[in-house]
Amino acid sequence: MMKRNRLGFFLRTVLQANGWRYRLASAAIILAVVILAAVLWTAARRDLPPPPAGVEVAVLVVKPRSVVLTTELPGRTSPYRVAEVRPQVSGLIQKRLFVEGSDVKAGALLYQIDPAPFQAALDNALGALGRAEANLLPARARAERLKELLNDKSVSQQDYDDAQGAWRQAEADVKFWKAAVDTARINLAYARITSPISGRIGRSSVTEGAVVTAYQPVPLAVVQELHPIYVDVTQATGELLRLQKQLEQGRLVRNGASQNTARLILEDGSIYPWEGTVQFQDISVDPTTGTVVLRTIFPNPQGVLLPGMFVRALIEEGANENAILIPQQAVLRDPKGNPLVMIVGADGRAEVRPVTLQRAIGAEWLVAAGLAAGERVIVEGLFRVRPGVPVVQVPWVTSEKQPESEKAPQRELKPN
Repeated sequence: MMKRNRLGFFLRTVLQANGWRYRLASAAIILAVVILAAVLWTAARRDLPPPPAGVEVAVLVVKPRSVVLTTELPGRTSPYRVAEVRPQVSGLIQKRLFVEGSDVKAGALLYQIDPAPFQAALDNALGALGRAEANLLPARARAERLKELLNDKSVSQQDYDDAQGAWRQAEADVKFWKAAVDTARINLAYARITSPISGRIGRSSVTEGAVVTAYQPVPLAVVQELHPIYVDVTQATGELLRLQKQLEQGRLVRNGASQNTARLILEDGSIYPWEGTVQFQDISVDPTTGTVVLRTIFPNPQGVLLPGMFVRALIEEGANENAILIPQQAVLRDPKGNPLVMIVGADGRAEVRPVTLQRAIGAEWLVAAGLAAGERVIVEGLFRVRPGVPVVQVPWVTSEKQPESEKAPQRELKPN
């Protein structure tokens, strides 16, 4: 019994000694791995750049540049010329000689009124004129003969005066019937109703067999010249005064060659491919709307513009030679809706700067006040910075610009 206890004690002692050895070996291995990882991490940190000193943001350096300013005004199209076709004599319509909605030339025959009564009137006037001319010859000859006899005292003064009166009466009859012939010829020509202008003719209000009267209030048809075509736009007097003030102060410069140009935006949002010119500005103000009318003229070779269409005209105001433009994404709003931007101050920290916006030009705001040349505006990273926080600046890169020939005219909006 004593031998068994001694043997068990010996075995337990040996096992405990070996366990401590295994534990020490494992601890040594773990310590070596940790030391090796620390050495490798320290070596790797030596090759890494130092951590940034602040929040990284993309900034834009403000640089004034020249920009042409335009204004967008609503308007409607109207024909260049309008002719309401009405009969100048009364009669029966025999023929209609045009296709509704087609283009007609000036002088083209549109309607034929029955010419028979007018031809008869002309023949009657010609016959009466011939009779009057026939009576004129003997009346003149008799008056001349009596004049010679009066000198010889062979006839009385009364006879000579009667012959002279008959001669004058015959001359007046000839003039009267000549005028009657001219009138009959004019009326006969009026039986052929022609187009006074070249243009597009609308629907006809009468058909063959209709009886029309001279100068009736309802036109037979309407011809409108659509190439070129007018576009009448309205401009508020307040905007007109603002523009005049900017021109007087030198903030806008007008180029005489292009100050009268205009572009059109159609109802579907597309840009009309042809440029127009401003013809004149009305001299009176509409008291109900407080606007004046600007009349512009546009070529319309393909007939895209029709009378009465609603369009928006881009009118060139002038050039701002020192315009400050910033991306729209750089503008923030305070709780009251006032615009502001974040800039990088001289100490490299973010600052808040209130600005005054004049209008939007494409994807940029035109700044009227609040920024100066050389200041750095934060464009990207605005929601990661706060006023007074140091920042790390990187240049802001815009998207690639399309070729100038492919650009559509930029629309300008007023800030709310």
